[in-house]
Amino acid sequence: MKAMILAAGKGTRVRPLTYDLPKPMIPLLGKPVMAYLVEHLKKHGVTEIMVNVSWLHEKIEEYFGEGEQFGVQIGYSFEGYIKDDGEVVPEPIGSAGGMKKIQEFGGFFDDTTIVLCGDALIDLDLKAALLEHRRKGAMATVITKEVPWDKVSSYGVVVTDASGRITEFQEKPGEEEAKSNFISTGIYIFEPEVIDLIPSGVSFDIGSELFPLLAERGLPFYAQGRPFNWLDIGTMSDYWEVLQAVLTGEVNHMVVPGIQIEPGVWTGLNTSIDWEGTTIEGPVYIGSNVKIEAGSRIVGPTWIGHGSHICEGAEVVRSVLFEYTRVLHDVTLHEMIVFKDYSVDRKGEMKHASEYSSREWLNARDRRRSGRTEIDGQNENETEKLKEKVSA
Repeated sequence: MKAMILAAGKGTRVRPLTYDLPKPMIPLLGKPVMAYLVEHLKKHGVTEIMVNVSWLHEKIEEYFGEGEQFGVQIGYSFEGYIKDDGEVVPEPIGSAGGMKKIQEFGGFFDDTTIVLCGDALIDLDLKAALLEHRRKGAMATVITKEVPWDKVSSYGVVVTDASGRITEFQEKPGEEEAKSNFISTGIYIFEPEVIDLIPSGVSFDIGSELFPLLAERGLPFYAQGRPFNWLDIGTMSDYWEVLQAVLTGEVNHMVVPGIQIEPGVWTGLNTSIDWEGTTIEGPVYIGSNVKIEAGSRIVGPTWIGHGSHICEGAEVVRSVLFEYTRVLHDVTLHEMIVFKDYSVDRKGEMKHASEYSSREWLNARDRRRSGRTEIDGQNENETEKLKEKVSA
């Protein structure tokens, strides 16, 4: 079996993270979500992996290379073009269109292929799924999950008959139009014949175009509802919930990095914690070279990225701070994700730092900005002392 990881999308629903990161590079426990997928494929003996890339493609390619460090082979198919002035322009051609381009270039899909979206954490038994796929004589298989009815509009909905054969596929229908609450997880198993059905040279999507075509033609197209963990990073609120689940130990085989210095508190290298008046309630991960001043309060599940600085009196509650975040004195961050100049709350509402009435956080590397208030205060104190000496 071969594998295809879909990684060309811009990830607009997980902004601001995807302003600087392609969606598959969003970190979980300090490691890109796509790295977990590659490791999972290797664990099940899948070592030939193609990845379609477009938006910020170089960040994926530079991190994964050709796959040697993972014990696999990875190839890339870039979707876009270069302008006369040298600017690289991403231009995705649809999930199915990307597969067709790969096939026409070098004929990669000559065997059964597992197709995965690059933005979800899974522990699916791939071998068991493949056995059922072959037992049914399927041309294409979709791995499904049951979700609450009010969630169906975010997914592709799968309608099946009693044998599990897919009779209809609805791409993100409204709750009132949905004919099922079983949805596609973005995990598919394809035989090479499926690729032949994809038109050449046009943008073509798996969910909205290829799957309805398979259903309409009555081809051997099946659903599998298997028990497995599927943690989808579709939105910023999803990302927050996934990290909460990971830190609380709800996800098998996901281990918090670092050294556990107290029950539920892990740290990276060379952290500096002033425990005077400081409270840390796990689970909390504190990255390398993080400084936590006296009188701070941190409540988990919380992730504090490396190089960050929690100032005196600050509170960080069930939050995710990306690297080099300086939380200022007496500021409270509650169920918040902070990424560079942006914050996102639990509901997914994004704000730029400039929208706050006062400064809440800064870049911990910017000593000039973060230290100016303290320096100004010190200068005022020294001036007052000097005046007292002169008057005396």
